Order: sequence, then C-alpha cells, then structure tokens
Amino acid sequence: MIGGAVIALFALVVMGIILISSGSNFESYSTYLVYMQESVTGINIDSMVEFNGVEVGRVKDIQLNHQNPKLVKLLLSIKSNTPITRGTVAMLASRGITGISYVALKDRSDDMQALKVEPGQKYPIIKTAPSIFLRLDAALNLLTNNFRQINESIQSLLDKENLHSIKVTLYNLDQITTNLARNSQRVNLIIENTSEASKRFAPLLQSGVGTMKLLETQTLPEAYRLLLNMDDMTRSLAELSYEIKQNPSILIRGVDRVTLGPGEVK
Repeated sequence: MIGGAVIALFALVVMGIILISSGSNFESYSTYLVYMQESVTGINIDSMVEFNGVEVGRVKDIQLNHQNPKLVKLLLSIKSNTPITRGTVAMLASRGITGISYVALKDRSDDMQALKVEPGQKYPIIKTAPSIFLRLDAALNLLTNNFRQINESIQSLLDKENLHSIKVTLYNLDQITTNLARNSQRVNLIIENTSEASKRFAPLLQSGVGTMKLLETQTLPEAYRLLLNMDDMTRSLAELSYEIKQNPSILIRGVDRVTLGPGEVK
C-alpha cells in the first residue's frame, strides 16, 4: 500500500511537471487552412502564429498542394477566442534581427463576420496577402525592367545616324554662335539706328493719332450732315423738275392750291 501510494504520488508529480512545462492552460484551439502563394522558407511545424503582434497559435502542418504545386498548404492551430473574421489575412513575416519567420494575421476590412467553413472544405480558409519580401522583390523586378527599357531607349536614340545628326547640329550651332559674335557690333548698330528712328517717328505718329481723332469727332459728322442736306436738296430739285415737265405753266401762274373735298385732310 505504501509503495502504491508512493508510485501514484510520483506519477501525479510527473504529470504536474509536464503540464506546467508545456504551458498548457486547457484553452481550446481551432484549425484553419492557409494557401501560401510564395516560398515558406523559415516556416516550420510549431512556428508561431501572431495576430497583430500577439501570439495566438502555432503552425500544425506544412504540405504542398498537389493540385497546384505553386501553393503551399499550412494548417494553423489558433486559439478559439481569436477574432478570425472574413477580413482576416495571413502573411509571412520575420523578426528584424533574429530573422525568425512566423505567420502574421491582420484584419484589413470592416467585415466582422466570423470566418466559417465553406461547402466542400474541411477547415475555414484564411485569405493570404503578399509578404514584405515578395512586395520588395516585385518592386525591384519592376525597377529593373524600367531601367532595362530606359537603357534600350537610350541605345536606340544614340545610334549612328542620330549621333551624326547631333554632331551636325552642334557644329551648326557653333557656326551660328561664331557668326553672331563676329557681327555683334553690326547688330548693335542696327538696333541703335532702329531705336533712333522710332524716336524720330514717335512725334509724327502722335500727331497722326490726334488728326485721326479730330477727323472722327468733328470733320466726319459735319460732312455727313452736309451730305444729308445735299440729298434733300437734290430730291426737291428732282420733284420741281418733274412738276415743270408735267405743267410748264406753273413757272408763270405758280402752283394752284387744291381744294380739299368733304372729309379730306391735308
């Protein structure tokens, strides 16, 4: 009896030590599935899973997707009270100095509905996002392609024909500059003569402007009124000439007044 009690006590102590060392707190865990579209180098079984920097679980299994070898299937064991929603995404990350890789979870939308198992699936599938290394690699590739295109454009621009044209253009510019330098005194003399001529003609131009204003304001209106009077006189003479032709006796007897009939007015 004493031996059995000692053995049972020893077994309880060993189990307690195991539970304490494993850090088990009897929390429940849920399994989620992640399909990574990039290399998972550095991720191993039992690697950490963090949600916004807080450890919430571990990597349970790592496998290739046999239907699509470009995808790597990760099984994550995450605490059941972790708020995994439809907006949660998983990405690969690593510690700055130590370089330890882990799976980072973040919520990138306002959809707070809990993530559920889709029909035909065994576990809920968490969406993925490219890691910072993949984004840097894509940016560097794009930058390299841009530099390559720029290099090709420069090479196509600086072919033999274009280089010859550039040399000819530079030679012509040099000749023009030389000729301008030689004839600078003549150009200055022409400019001075032009400015002197403009000064001499300035009073004439001002007087011409004054004359035009005088014609516009006084002479032209008077001439217009004179033309109107002459037009009236021409009409009157035309009417008188017509009446004389019709009745020449009016030159002696004058024009008889016509007696108005009943109801007529002048």
